[in-house]
Amino acid sequence: MATTLAVRRPGSRLKRRNTLLGWSFILPNFLGFALLTLIPVFALFYIAFTDWNAFGTADWVGIDNFSRLLGDQSFVTALLNTLYYTAFHIPLTLGLSLALALLLNRKLRGVAFFRTAAFFPYVTSIVAIAVVWNMLFSPEFGPINQFLTAIGISDPPGWTTSADWSMPAVIIVGTWREMGYYMLLFLAGLQTIPPELYEAARMDGANAWQRFRNVTVPSLRPTTFFVTVMLTIGSFKVFDLILVMTNGGPGQSTLVLSQYIYNKGFVENQLGYASSISIVLFLICISVTVVQFLINKRSDD
Repeated sequence: MATTLAVRRPGSRLKRRNTLLGWSFILPNFLGFALLTLIPVFALFYIAFTDWNAFGTADWVGIDNFSRLLGDQSFVTALLNTLYYTAFHIPLTLGLSLALALLLNRKLRGVAFFRTAAFFPYVTSIVAIAVVWNMLFSPEFGPINQFLTAIGISDPPGWTTSADWSMPAVIIVGTWREMGYYMLLFLAGLQTIPPELYEAARMDGANAWQRFRNVTVPSLRPTTFFVTVMLTIGSFKVFDLILVMTNGGPGQSTLVLSQYIYNKGFVENQLGYASSISIVLFLICISVTVVQFLINKRSDD
């Protein structure tokens, strides 16, 4: 008996040591998540039902903040602008990043440089991007309108100075900035497709389009699903690009929900009302994501 205990003790001590070592690695992450994400999220659901300006006492107002949303025309405008941005940004970014990945998955000279160049906008300062693109979109002196005038368009768009063209301008810049990142995800997916599938398709007489439709697209379904979910969440949360590029203008033509939350919460100190808008945005994001998961699951079945 004494011999058995002597054999077990070192193993038990080693197991306890490994457990403590593991906890020491993950505990800071858990604590950071709890303090910076979990607790603020729970607090958000409480503050949404109060009238609070961050300095005084939070007064319980029930669902008044949510009732107020129904008559808030600025909230409706921000919601429609968010849907407008999402409806165009997702398919454009998805299609262009996939096309770029297919192009750069070939054995081209300097392909590493082109991959880096495509990814570079994603890691570039958003402020620098906004300044450069505002110069490019300048109605009077920008090279884009000069080019359009040179090819015969007498009345080129006003871009960020026009209420009609400001959102398309933001969508173009957002797509250009993010497609390099999603290109890398598609590249990773393309390189997991076995070459034997393409060889078999060629032997069956499939042309390039048929190989893309019947081999590439089905093989990329998990990657496409992941990219679509990430793009959907990112599009509904778009904030920094619009803030520094148009600041929601002209008028409210590019005002989106995230910026409206920021304005109400940190500019006007209406934290209760801003929290109620945040909950609406959260419910929209999670509803769309759940629908995407259900559609993907049905496709797998």
